[in-house]
Amino acid sequence: MPNFAGIWTITTQAQARGKNLWPAIPAAPTIGTATATSSSTATVAFTANDTGYPTTVTYTATSSPGGFTGTGTSPITVTGLSASTSYTFTVTATNSTGTSPASSASNSITTNAAGTQKAIFGYGLTGAYSSVTNLVSNTGVVATDTTGVGTARRALAAASYGTDKAIFGYGDNGSVQSMTNLVSNTGVVSTDTTGVGTSRTQLAAAGYGTDKAVFGYGNDSATTYYSMTNKVSNTGVVSTDTAGVGTARGSLAAAGYGTDKAIFGYGYTNVIAYSALTNLVSNTGTVSTDTAGVGTGRRYLAAAGYGSDKAIFGYGDTGSNTAVTNLVSNTGVVATDTTGVGTARQYLAAAGYGADKAIFGYGFTTTYVSMSNLVSNTGVVASDTTGVGTARSRLAAAGYSLT
Repeated sequence: MPNFAGIWTITTQAQARGKNLWPAIPAAPTIGTATATSSSTATVAFTANDTGYPTTVTYTATSSPGGFTGTGTSPITVTGLSASTSYTFTVTATNSTGTSPASSASNSITTNAAGTQKAIFGYGLTGAYSSVTNLVSNTGVVATDTTGVGTARRALAAASYGTDKAIFGYGDNGSVQSMTNLVSNTGVVSTDTTGVGTSRTQLAAAGYGTDKAVFGYGNDSATTYYSMTNKVSNTGVVSTDTAGVGTARGSLAAAGYGTDKAIFGYGYTNVIAYSALTNLVSNTGTVSTDTAGVGTGRRYLAAAGYGSDKAIFGYGDTGSNTAVTNLVSNTGVVATDTTGVGTARQYLAAAGYGADKAIFGYGFTTTYVSMSNLVSNTGVVASDTTGVGTARSRLAAAGYSLT
């Protein structure tokens, strides 16, 4: 009990502890399992060993290295971690008297590489217009069909935005369109958003500036080719047309490179039947003038980022189907042709997955196909993986989710 002055002395505190009236410092928690949950987060499980009465206890997990912390009940989430970095964690318990000794260290975890972990293929042509989607896991496994949402259409484009979401946009369902469909960071496709900008088909799209996207180029349903672009904000809002730069064309592809830039490449015009031209996009979304083509000119190809800061163009039509690929360095330099691997085809799509790898999927040979080809983080294309889901062509794909 306190003395007559209302002050707890060392002696009275000890007497109160003996009667469980004064809280003791908690015992150290027992550490459980730590688990990496993204490129910047982890969870830490533990078991409390409280001995203080009466008391309110706060539990804190602390990383090593870095000293990043999180509080709460088991499992505690720790944020602010660096990508591709190994960490262990300890947990302490704190009450009004003080803080416990730290638990023993957890198992070591390594955070995910930075970048989108999963991908989504969507829409296309099966003989009829489709809006079906197929999710891709962070190990490159394609899932069965998800029932379509929004207007079924073909020859659209898709890109990641907002660091962990995606957007499908534009296309053709008998007439050219400009509507878009946002994709959440769990892969859920939303209903149509009213179109902004010039309706067109056979365009391309890519992310830029770490969290934004750009749709560009394309054509109408006849022979008018465009070079305008439409930027997408980090909340998925599409802007009006930006005046075109470079050669107007359709049936091209686009991908991000260099962590925050993009590249449009190849395609078809009524002047250059099969083009290898490229146009770089800065990290503010500014498109540059034409860069002379490298590699086999072609149309109806696909492109995606890989290796965290590079890109790959692949497959397409040169007058006949091809499987040739062209790697893009982290400075936007396109390499000469790499001999094709897998089934030669056109009208396919591609996206990044697993933070640093890519996948080509679906397309058309002499019929609709659903096989896929994984791309390693060094740009090596694998042989065909048996198709999953509805075989189709003229679809689009993009990465989503950081977990």
